[in-house]
Amino acid sequence: MIKKRRICRFCEEGIKHVDYKNDKFLNRFLTEQGKIIPRRTSGNCATHQRMLAMAVKRARHMAIIPFVREINR
Repeated sequence: MIKKRRICRFCEEGIKHVDYKNDKFLNRFLTEQGKIIPRRTSGNCATHQRMLAMAVKRARHMAIIPFVREINR
């Protein structure tokens, strides 16, 4: 069974730097609990996944995005 390989969104769009101040863009790569989506699921290349993780961590530290989201039951 051959799976179609995912293409990195960053490489496809020509993004060279991930900005930590763009919270709406970073939220696409976070789960409902606030965890970073892994590379195998998101389809990012290794370089851009590292840049994404660094940007998310910086945004969390600067209180732009929360560390953990509230779960409403």
